[in-house]
Amino acid sequence: MKKILFLVFLFLNITHAQTDNTHVVYFETGKFNVPEIEKNRLVLFIQSLKDIEIERIAIYGFCDDRGTDSYNLTLSQNRANAIKKIFSGFGVDDNLISNVDGKGEVLLRVVSSDNINIIRGLNRKVEINVEYIDSDLKTVPKEEKEPLFLREGLKVGDKITLDNILFKTGYSYVEKESLPVLEKMAKALRERDDIYFTIQGHVCCTRNERDAVDKGTGKRNLSLARARYIYDYMIEKGIKRTRMRYVGLKNKYPLGKETKYDRRVEIKITSILK
Repeated sequence: MKKILFLVFLFLNITHAQTDNTHVVYFETGKFNVPEIEKNRLVLFIQSLKDIEIERIAIYGFCDDRGTDSYNLTLSQNRANAIKKIFSGFGVDDNLISNVDGKGEVLLRVVSSDNINIIRGLNRKVEINVEYIDSDLKTVPKEEKEPLFLREGLKVGDKITLDNILFKTGYSYVEKESLPVLEKMAKALRERDDIYFTIQGHVCCTRNERDAVDKGTGKRNLSLARARYIYDYMIEKGIKRTRMRYVGLKNKYPLGKETKYDRRVEIKITSILK
């Protein structure tokens, strides 16, 4: 029976979960050693990357809904570590691997099924996301590729997604490479002191619209903590408290794309003074 279910997971993985820059590896219940058939598929995927110029690789581990938060975080981290070890064993530069993180349990949205074993099997996984270097962008000056934060014609209700603000996976602070982008955002908001706004934090991959766990504190308030981080940063950079507030929106508003797009912070314009 287990073998049949595993083949079902494999079929669903091939037909639903993969694109040319993603790969999914499935695991058996409570285990983090990679099944042989999944290891063979992973090796083929790694070999397909050999002629591609890679910017970064992110590895995320997940579990099904059984077990405590602490147990699932540890198990999912061990699964991510196991995949990273295989990448390293095949000569992939460790510097290209930006994230190796366990995310705990996840509610899968890509398939509808009444069979709880299939749902759980699809949640016992590691997702691998590969970002390629776009050769068409190599000749574009860096300053031209940076986002225009406060474009002309902004109106109340508009949202600005901070696409280039990269948080440490599972934590409420940003990677060092994101600080220059945050500084530009703060500068733009200082210059537009007529704008009042709300900082909205979002997370992905939690069940029943719950928040994710902040690994730094152990609290299930990651979306709120990330929004608070941006709020505190803006205060430090001279933005008045009276102009802004922050909220954590948990996993209430998924975008329906790849899960990485749901891990985001947005600024919603609430008022523009005349």
